[in-house]
Amino acid sequence: MGIDDRELACWVAFSRIQGLGAARVRRLQAHFGSMAAAWKASGSELIAAGLELELADRVLTARSKWDPAAELDACRRLGLRVITWADPDYPERLRVIDYPPAVLFVRGNLLSAQAWAVAMVGTRRPTYYGRQVARALSRDLAACGVTVVSGLAVGIDTEAHLGALEAGGWTVAVLGSGLDQVYPWENRQLAERIAESGALISEFPPGTQPAAQNFPIRNRIISGLSLGVVVVEADETSGALITAGYAADQGRDVFAVPGPITSPQSRGTNRLIQDGAGLVTGADDILEALKLARIDHQVGLRQAAPETELELLIVKLLDHTPTHIDDLVRQAGRPAGEVGATLALLELKGLVRHVGGQYYVRG
Repeated sequence: MGIDDRELACWVAFSRIQGLGAARVRRLQAHFGSMAAAWKASGSELIAAGLELELADRVLTARSKWDPAAELDACRRLGLRVITWADPDYPERLRVIDYPPAVLFVRGNLLSAQAWAVAMVGTRRPTYYGRQVARALSRDLAACGVTVVSGLAVGIDTEAHLGALEAGGWTVAVLGSGLDQVYPWENRQLAERIAESGALISEFPPGTQPAAQNFPIRNRIISGLSLGVVVVEADETSGALITAGYAADQGRDVFAVPGPITSPQSRGTNRLIQDGAGLVTGADDILEALKLARIDHQVGLRQAAPETELELLIVKLLDHTPTHIDDLVRQAGRPAGEVGATLALLELKGLVRHVGGQYYVRG
């Protein structure tokens, strides 16, 4: 069950305060017990909760200017759904990363962001080879039931989204602006198609203009939603390498498409391969590495029931809060190998989900 409108409205209002990042929002929630209570707090109470004086003053100024209910109504008029970190519908893979966004604004089907997802990113100035590869890889992944996540930028991102759409699959675009401020402008029609066949997602509230500092921040969400990140083409300064870095830090697989050593757009990807990224020659390389080669079989098993005593116990021990396998081993009182094998079977049945870093949630 979601939170009530008053609480949700205050989450939205806090998301509009510059400099009040996800970590501080969560600190306020923990201190006051709700964002509605935090919105009413005095300056001294906000400072006691851990905010710096300047931020506390910004909250007080915002409270004198903004009506939280009006902010929430504006989101709904735009057709946006607001999901907070406290909402059970918040994507579980994203929940376990460092600094998960406190609020997500969503247009489209949020389930597409919770399915088997692979991110595909790369340069904004791809070669013909890079465009061909990105489109083909994305099309093949989507045809196998994989959601393709990218950032709606021109270049490789655009090809990744288009490939998934061509296959009739799901694709998710994570924006570095408000969802009413689609960037780049030339991709606004593509954004509409994505909203109908997946989702548009942003941590930035409506009205937020695209700004250079927003894009590296949003890249942690692209990788955080995904089981792995594929870099198709990237020079040595490409933002796609930032996404790959986030993926590595989050315990996600990193893949790269090799390219000519004479091509500047392949210097970053070739270096990733040198550093240990999975070399990609086709979608099968990604599917096999992520154990998605039999995804159609997994879908067929999603409604299967737990059959053994240990399966029943593990399902009972899990909920929507990620639990580490070591804690499951301790609580179940069974050998780690047996628990790991049982988790793998339960994941095939769709009864549990691995959300990275050996953490699991109920499916």
